[in-house]
Amino acid sequence: MVVRVVLLGTAAGGGFPQWNCACAPCTAARDGKLPSRTQECAAVTGNGRDWWLLNASPDLRTQLGATPALWPGPGLRETPLRGVLLTDAETDHACGLSGLRGAAGLKVYAAAPVRAVLAPARTALDRHAPWEWADSLADGGFVLAGGLVVTAHPVGTKIPEYVPARPPAPAGPWATAYRIEDLASGGVLVYAPCVGAWSPALDELCAEADCVLLDGTFFTAGEAGAAVPSGTTRAASGHLPVTGPDGSLAELARHLGVRRIYTHLSHTNPLLDPASPARARVAAHGVEVLTDGAELVV
Repeated sequence: MVVRVVLLGTAAGGGFPQWNCACAPCTAARDGKLPSRTQECAAVTGNGRDWWLLNASPDLRTQLGATPALWPGPGLRETPLRGVLLTDAETDHACGLSGLRGAAGLKVYAAAPVRAVLAPARTALDRHAPWEWADSLADGGFVLAGGLVVTAHPVGTKIPEYVPARPPAPAGPWATAYRIEDLASGGVLVYAPCVGAWSPALDELCAEADCVLLDGTFFTAGEAGAAVPSGTTRAASGHLPVTGPDGSLAELARHLGVRRIYTHLSHTNPLLDPASPARARVAAHGVEVLTDGAELVV
């Protein structure tokens, strides 16, 4: 038994290329010069039979269809999916839940404010087939079918754009990271696609991990403004940039014995280009950028 992970999608919200964007990178992706990417989501298993989704992207139907391990069968309505672990309530991480409606017996883990803002969706989904909704931050963590032990850790306070500023939104944490361990092999995966700032807690998680999937949304802090469509009421924030004095690359560089991978890449991020100086820079630090469909064994 090992922790087996499939990167179903690796792009930030909107995917790559974005449907309504004619920037140079999106145009290059449409022309086949850069690899296209679906919105960030992953799947994890400890035994190859029981699979758990890490977030549920709007592209989930396509992602499941492209991954034979997640296909239904042998029974007519039998599926290897057991549930979903949500890191936050962002639309690009939660909208895919609607595509799973009608699948009986799924279990969804999320922090309290995430479950609160998803209450209308929860009610609608449960009318198709009842699901179990559990607190990801419960003391002591939880055990997943397949032999995986999980703990959730707060890593961000960004409130989703669709949540009204008034009345006050539920108290955080709004973004969590997951530490996923296979007790049989001792392999540890840290999954953190939405990180607001580096912290001692996150540093400790990375130090004890075998593999880290980390927020790589923006290469620089200045990209955040370019990623926000005109008319948006709140600035794009809540994502730790890769570079800069407070960036994640310098922090990851200290964890040399850990496999480190950036995911959740914005369409503005030069890391999308395998031939870019940005990609060469992170590679020089031993940090990877993988494509959709990549499979890892931890």
